[in-house]
Amino acid sequence: MRVMILAAGRGERMRPLTDTTPKALLPVGGKPLIVWHLERLKQAGFSRVLINLAHLGDQIQDAIGDGANWNLSIVYSQEPPGALETAGGIARVLPLLGDHPFLVINADVFCDWPLESARITPMQNRLAHLLLVDNPAHNPTGDFSLDRQGNVQDSVEDRLTYAGIGIYSPALFKGLDPDTPARLAPLLHDAAPRGLVGGEHYGGFWFDVGTPERLRDLNRILTPTISSNEAMPCPL
Repeated sequence: MRVMILAAGRGERMRPLTDTTPKALLPVGGKPLIVWHLERLKQAGFSRVLINLAHLGDQIQDAIGDGANWNLSIVYSQEPPGALETAGGIARVLPLLGDHPFLVINADVFCDWPLESARITPMQNRLAHLLLVDNPAHNPTGDFSLDRQGNVQDSVEDRLTYAGIGIYSPALFKGLDPDTPARLAPLLHDAAPRGLVGGEHYGGFWFDVGTPERLRDLNRILTPTISSNEAMPCPL
């Protein structure tokens, strides 16, 4: 199974930190955020990773290189200024992702979902399988609901938040112009009512590293600290 890490975003909410450093390279628990993903992908048995780049992308490529430090083979997709959004970035590299479902991870999330599960997740002729989590404070209304059969619904009730981790069929992006920006959410909202999107509710550790405040919060969790004579546990 191929893997794509989405790292082309400007990170507007993370400014001013992202004025000089791409979000994927911001330090979390003593190492760049994207390195956590690479380490976990290798541990889960993946070998090929594709990373899209735009804002300050040369810094990411210089820091990560060809992936040899993690025994991974990494290929980069350079996007035009302003990037191509989530679906557009994926559509641009579909030939490199192959004909089978592939795993996509947002570079700016931190999660302990076992990535090896992606290999055995049944797609059942669906176009996507989404990892959904409890709604955080910054997204109280959620994104999608999930029925008992594991079907993602575009309902306003009992919504959960998309974790930024999903398995996708190339067919979901069929017909998209590889040079035109396109968002992923509209594709999913269109496919879900037709029973073409599955998902699971994950109750483990997940964190959206979207603002400087949340970055600081995650670092407090991951960095051993002494509080009330007790060390704060690391979730991974």
